[in-house]
Amino acid sequence: MSKLTDVPKRILIGRALRSDRLAETLLPKRIALPVFASDPLSSVAYAPGEVLLVLSIAGVSAYHFSPWIAAAVVVLMFTVVASYRQNVHAYPSGGGDYEVATTNLGPKAGLTVASALLVDYVLTVAVSISSGIENLGSAVPFVVEHKVECAVAVILLLTVMNLRGVKESGGLFAIPTYVFVAGVFIMIAWGAFRGIVLGDTMRAPTSTFQIKPEHQGLAGFALVFLLLRAFSSGCAALTGVEAISNGVPAFRKPKSKNAATTLALMGLLAVTMFCGIIGLAMATKVRMAENPAVDLIKDGAAVGSGYVQNPVITQVAEAVFGKGTFLFVVLAAATALVLFLAANTAYNGFPVLGSILAQDRYLPRQLHTRGDRLAFSNGIVLLAGAAALLVWIYGADSTRLIQLYIVGVFVSFTLSQIGMVRHWNRLLATEKDQTKRRHMVRSRAINTFGAFFTGLVLIVVLVTKFTHGAWVALLGMVIFYGTMTAIRRHYDRVSAELAAPEGPSDDSARPSRVHSVVLVSKLHRPALRALAYAKLLRSDSLEALSVNVDPAETKALREEWERRGIDVPLKVLDSPYREITRPIIEYVKGLRRESPRDAVSVIIPEYVVGHWYEHLLHNQSALRLKGRLLFTPGVMVTSVPYQLQSSEAAKVRARRRGEWNAPGSVRRGPAQDRPKEPETRK
Repeated sequence: MSKLTDVPKRILIGRALRSDRLAETLLPKRIALPVFASDPLSSVAYAPGEVLLVLSIAGVSAYHFSPWIAAAVVVLMFTVVASYRQNVHAYPSGGGDYEVATTNLGPKAGLTVASALLVDYVLTVAVSISSGIENLGSAVPFVVEHKVECAVAVILLLTVMNLRGVKESGGLFAIPTYVFVAGVFIMIAWGAFRGIVLGDTMRAPTSTFQIKPEHQGLAGFALVFLLLRAFSSGCAALTGVEAISNGVPAFRKPKSKNAATTLALMGLLAVTMFCGIIGLAMATKVRMAENPAVDLIKDGAAVGSGYVQNPVITQVAEAVFGKGTFLFVVLAAATALVLFLAANTAYNGFPVLGSILAQDRYLPRQLHTRGDRLAFSNGIVLLAGAAALLVWIYGADSTRLIQLYIVGVFVSFTLSQIGMVRHWNRLLATEKDQTKRRHMVRSRAINTFGAFFTGLVLIVVLVTKFTHGAWVALLGMVIFYGTMTAIRRHYDRVSAELAAPEGPSDDSARPSRVHSVVLVSKLHRPALRALAYAKLLRSDSLEALSVNVDPAETKALREEWERRGIDVPLKVLDSPYREITRPIIEYVKGLRRESPRDAVSVIIPEYVVGHWYEHLLHNQSALRLKGRLLFTPGVMVTSVPYQLQSSEAAKVRARRRGEWNAPGSVRRGPAQDRPKEPETRK
C-alpha cells in the first residue's frame, strides 16, 4: 500500500524536501508578483464590468459617472498600498493584518480580522475560478454546460500545483500573469494610438444596444446610493492587496524591502490597467446590464435569453484588436487563465494565516505543519474543500458570488490601519530621535487616512451590498470567529489540565498496589505469553479473567487450567446476554471502587497478522475493550502481541519498503559525485 500511494504522490507533487532547504523555496520579486498579486491584477478583468453593471440600472446616461468612480477606486488603491507598505516594514513576520490587530487592538480584534481574511480567501478562490470558467465558456460551450464540474476540476488542479511548493507553482503562474499584463497594456496603448493619433472609430459589439433602465431619472439620495453601490463593486479591484503583507516570510532577503517594492509595483500596474479598461470601455461604448436578456435592447427588441453577455475586457479587446485576431485570442486566453491563477493569491495567503492561527491555538495544530514540499499542505487542502463547497452551493455563478466579496477584506483593511495608528502612537511616546519621529509621524498620517478611507468604504459596502448577499460573508465570519474561539478554549482547557504542578501531586504519587488482570478466552500460546509477562511485572495481585459466553467452552477452559496446574487464579464472569466488553468494564470499575488508590493493569493478548483483511477477523473485541478502558481513570492497558506466521510476510514487506525509494523521492546527485562501488577481481 505504501508503494501504491507513494508513487502517485511523488509524480503529482514531486520529491520530498528537507526542512533545512526552506531557504531555497524563497521567492524573488519577479516570481512573488504573480504569486501574491495575481488576484488584484486579474480583478481588472471583471471590476470595470461590475461598475458598469450597477450604473446600467439608471440607463446609459449614468455611464458618464464611471470615470469619477474609477478615480475614487484609484485613490483608494494608492491609499491602501501606501498603508500596507508601512505594515510590511513594521510587521515582517507574516502575520499581516492579524498580527497588527492582535498586537495593537487585542485578541478579539485580531480574531475578527483573521475571520474576515479566511472568508475572503475562500471567496477569492470561488469568485476567480467561477469568473474564469465563464470567460472560457464564451469560447467553449461544454464548459458553460458543466460549470460546476469544470470549476471543481480547476480547483483540484490548482491544489495539486500548490502542493508542489510555493516557488514551483509561482514559476508556473508567472508566464500567464505577465502575458495578461502585457496584453492589457498593449491593448490600452494600441487603443489610445488608434483613437488619438489615427482618429479611428472603435466600437464594441454592444455599442448599438440600448439599455432599458430599471429606475429612470434617479436623483438625490437614490442617485448617491447608486453611485456608492457602483463604487463598492469597483472596489473588487483591491482584493488580494493584503496577501503580500501576509506573505513577507516567503520573500528573499531583504524581505520587507522586497515585499514593499512588489506591493508598489502591483498597485501601479493594477491602477493603470483598471483606468485604461474603463477609458476604452467608454470610448468604444460598451453596454452591460445586470439582466441582459431583458434590459439590453437591440433593434427595438430585448436580446432574449439566448444572448451571452461577454465581459468588458473581451468587448474592448474585440473593438481594439478585431474579433479573431491573434492579439485578441492571446488576450482572451490569458484573461481566462489568469482568472484561474488569481486564486493562487488565496492559496498562498490562507495556509500561511492558518499556520499562524494554529500556532496561536485558534485552529487545529495540523495546519501548522509543513508538507513534503515545505508548503502548508493541510491549509491548502482545507481551502480547496471550502471553495469547492461554495462553488457547488452557488452553481459557479460569479455574479452571485461577487456580492459576497470584499466585505471581509475591508474589515481587515480598516482594523489593520487602526492598529497601525496605535502602533505609531506607542512608538512616538518613547522615541526621542527627531529624524525617526518625523518618519513615524508621516507613517501615522498615511495609516490614519487609510483607516478613515477604508472604514468609510466598509460602511458603504455593508449598506449597499448587505441585502444582495454580503450577509452571507458576515455569517461566515461569525462562524469562523465562534469556531476559532471554541478551539482556543479547548486547547487552553487541555493545557491547563496537563500542566505539571510544581509540588507533589496525585499524578506523581506511587499507587498503593498494582492489581494485574490477564484477559483469557482460550488457553493458547498468546494467553500463555501474556501470563508469563504478567508474572514478570511482580504485581501485588494477579489473576486471569474470562467471560462465560459459551458454558461448554468455559468448562473446557477450567478443566485445562486445572490440568496444567497454572498458578494464577482464574476468575470467570457470568454474561447472560453474551456480552464480553461490559462485564469486564464493570469488574475493573468495581476493583477501582474497592481500592481507589490502587492501579489496575489490564493485560490483553493480541494476534499480529500480516494482511489488512486478516485484521478484520481478529482482535475486534480487544479494540472495543481498549477503547472503553481509555475512559476509566486509574486503569492501564497493555497489549501483549503474538506474531502469527503471516506477520513474517509483513516484516519482509516492511523491510523492502524501507530499502525502496519512490521515483524522485531521493536526489542522488550527479553520477560523478556518487561513491564508486569496489571492483571485484575475477
